Amino acid sequence: MNVVQIPRRAGTSGINDGQRAALERLITIAKGGSGQCERVADFLLAWWNGADCGRFDLTSLWGLEPHIAGDIVTVFGLISQLCSYPDRLGYEADFKDIIRVWRPHLAG
Repeated sequence: MNVVQIPRRAGTSGINDGQRAALERLITIAKGGSGQCERVADFLLAWWNGADCGRFDLTSLWGLEPHIAGDIVTVFGLISQLCSYPDRLGYEADFKDIIRVWRPHLAG
């Protein structure tokens, strides 16, 4: 079994390796262009700024592959545990990339 080592980002000390890996998989997916990518982006951007970027409809989980939905569940737990925004965890550039893809009118 191959184990992929993911380098730690600044500010992620409160995140375990499984949570960090799930978040980073979702970020990678959200930068893509498919329907599943859009659903993942909606979830992540609702965390970033739900008022400006839109909310996440929980029924959107029904249209995701099970492993992606599982990553969302993991990150949802992480969000409730950390009580912090993703930019405080070192992911600001990634979230700005997602905004450019899915909310270009908000990119500035």
